[in-house]
Amino acid sequence: MSVKTEVDLSGVKKSNGVWLVKVPKYLSQQWDKAKERGEVGKITIGKKHGKTEVRFCLNEELTALGDVGEKDASLKVPRDHPFTMHAVGGQTMAAFSQSDTDGISLEGMVVHRAECRPVVNDNYMKLKKLQIRESTKPQRVSQQLERAVTTIFKPVANHDFNLEHDKKKKSEGKMVRAERQVVLDMLFSAFEKHQYYNIKDLVDITKQPVTYLKDIMREIGTYNSKGTHKSTWELKAEYRHYQSAEEEEEMQTA
Repeated sequence: MSVKTEVDLSGVKKSNGVWLVKVPKYLSQQWDKAKERGEVGKITIGKKHGKTEVRFCLNEELTALGDVGEKDASLKVPRDHPFTMHAVGGQTMAAFSQSDTDGISLEGMVVHRAECRPVVNDNYMKLKKLQIRESTKPQRVSQQLERAVTTIFKPVANHDFNLEHDKKKKSEGKMVRAERQVVLDMLFSAFEKHQYYNIKDLVDITKQPVTYLKDIMREIGTYNSKGTHKSTWELKAEYRHYQSAEEEEEMQTA
């Protein structure tokens, strides 16, 4: 059932357009720290060599990297981020916001696209090395215990996944009898590939109950109770074009 949601369009009248800006992950993380303070930095727009130049400068108080395992206290988040501007082109894009009550509002139409990139210097390269090192750390590590832990892990008679597996196995094990001709077709097709089969293999091939399958095999097949192919079934003479196991033995002894 689909739920219709009304979109608040009043913001379009108040907005002259919005900018769609892609920022580095570390920068958005620093912005999250400033939610209570509000201001995260300043944007300056100017001209350079006849072209519009846009730059973002992060607040000094937000440059502290925080506790990410780095011992070097001098390492900070870059402050200066020039924008790389892109044309919107023939696309029509809009910015929406969602409130705590799941209300959706249209904030405005996208008039500019840009990428916020840091100035590449020694400090930034150290930051990238730190990010790579942190991303390669395993989320789980093995730990050697001096003595067995007896207060947390308690053995159980059977785990839930084992019970679920047994239940599924039982439900799948209930084989339904197929039409007799269908089973015969499967059996003849199988015996065209191999001369001998044990009953387990025939059950796997036909997916039929053992008792039902044996009844059919007694009519079209012969059970070898001795010899080289002991405990296997083969087709009767009128259904096969090869010699039986007993005939092969007789030929060999003759």
